[in-house]
This record gives sequence, C-alpha cells and structure tokens, in this order.
Amino acid sequence: MKYIKKLVGEKCYLSPIFPEEADTIVVWFNDIVVTKYLPTAGRPYSLAKEKEVLEKMAKEEHVYAIIDADVHRIIGIVGLHNIEHFNGTADLEIVIGEKEYWNRGYGEEASRLMLDFGFNILNLKNIMISVIDYNVRAYRCYEKIGFKEIGRRRQAYTIAGQHYDIIFMDLINDDFEGSVLIKYFTEEYEEALRGKKIEFV
Repeated sequence: MKYIKKLVGEKCYLSPIFPEEADTIVVWFNDIVVTKYLPTAGRPYSLAKEKEVLEKMAKEEHVYAIIDADVHRIIGIVGLHNIEHFNGTADLEIVIGEKEYWNRGYGEEASRLMLDFGFNILNLKNIMISVIDYNVRAYRCYEKIGFKEIGRRRQAYTIAGQHYDIIFMDLINDDFEGSVLIKYFTEEYEEALRGKKIEFV
C-alpha cells in the first residue's frame, strides 16, 4: 500500500489511515499482549467492526497510521480525540501494535509528531493522555516527552482479578519542545525578512 507522508520524523512518519488496514489492526486489538496496556482489553473486535471504525476515523477524526520510514509498514496508530477547539483541549491516544517495535523509540517519535500537529497546526493549548499504572514503560515515555501527572482514578481498571489506577497526565503548548513543524513556517518568514521573493503555488 502507498502511504502519504503527512508528518515526517526520523524513524517513522504519520499517514492518513485507510480502512484497508483493518485486516492488520484487528489482529493487534485481539492480541492480549498488546491490549493488556489498554483499557479495552475485554472488548471483542471483529473485522467488520474495525472497518466501520476506520471509515469513520478517516472522515471525521485526526487519527493517523504510524509507518516505519525504512520499510513503509504500518506499525501502530496515533490520534487526537475529544478535540474542543473552544477550550483548546484534546486527548492523545497511541498504540504500537507490532510488538517488535516496542522500546525502540517509535512510540515517542509518533507521539511527538502528533503533539506537534496538535499544538502548532490545530492551535491546541492542553493535550491529555491516560495510562494504566502498571504500564511503566509508557509512563516514562510520556514523562520524557514532557507530560506531567495531574491525577489518578484509583482502582478504576480491573484485569486478572487485580485493581489498578488510571493515571492522567497532560502537556501544555508552552512546555512542548522539539517541534519539527515550526521550521517550515519560520524558514519562510526568515526568507521574507531577507527580501527574497517567495512564490506561492
């Protein structure tokens, strides 16, 4: 499948998601090793339902496929949900479905690209994410990006007879660092300041 480079990093890029990816994604969401880190582990996922969800996402939401930049393979999904433009808020969600890509920096880079888009293109002010407290790997990743813990919903997730907290973290635009998008606009502005002709096509 030919993907579209919407947001480009070093390891991966984000592409608009296609309903044809349902065959791959439905496998991820039926893999208990993947979904044990999500609050949806107990839900059934059918191919028909996944196609329906992807078709809706493709039309209405900022949800993107995470593509390995070297082999052009879909490895996960990242998106912004519950966007409120009036208040400038949204929720970030990310899943790396291909387990061989875990702990290799792909999730961090994809999250940064999505946050960059949210803060610098959609002009959001606050983006929140939630994580189950036993998902230490994800928690540390979000901390590295700049998210701060803002609260917990205690014993709000139960699996295998155990109760766990859901941790809520957020990041505001003033604290977000490492934008790759802003350079496209500042470079053009600097060209204009130097008096060079800018052609609009």
